[in-house]
Amino acid sequence: MKIVYQGKTKKGKDILVRYPEMGDLEKLLNFINEISDERTFIRYQGEHETKESEEKWLKGRLEEIDNKKTVHLLAFSDNKLAGATEIHLKDKTEQHIGVFGITVAKTFRGEGVGKTLIDLIIKEAVKELSGLRMITLEVYSTNDIAKDLYKKLGFIEYGLLPNGIVRDGRFEDAILMYKNI
Repeated sequence: MKIVYQGKTKKGKDILVRYPEMGDLEKLLNFINEISDERTFIRYQGEHETKESEEKWLKGRLEEIDNKKTVHLLAFSDNKLAGATEIHLKDKTEQHIGVFGITVAKTFRGEGVGKTLIDLIIKEAVKELSGLRMITLEVYSTNDIAKDLYKKLGFIEYGLLPNGIVRDGRFEDAILMYKNI
């Protein structure tokens, strides 16, 4: 088990951040399906993964971690999955660009878990992904909390894709951001 952080949330809950393992399959499956049901600011909008699809995804992700193409971290509190984040490298002419993603469980939002995960994933990416020069992300234009946090952490808005994301059946603009490493 590769642990990268142990500490506390803003509300004093213990938190442990580590790389994923195959034993996390059930927790990851429940986590993504619960988040999807919220129809919040992520790509999943009510769709559900199966145990088989999540197992295939996790095996692929672990292989990418081993091959230094992805860093992926999970945050746990009292053995409950509180958040997940990753940066994966693009390929070919864009292999210097890492694409960032993050999700925090509803019961842990506002406790600093997201900021902690972002700080940790960037440090891990710099350490583990040779050639990484830039991190990009896409955020819903209506997700003001995330946009403000990304700006505070040094991400710069470089574009807007009108109607680039569908959330809960409605089109929203996608804000594109980057950070040089």
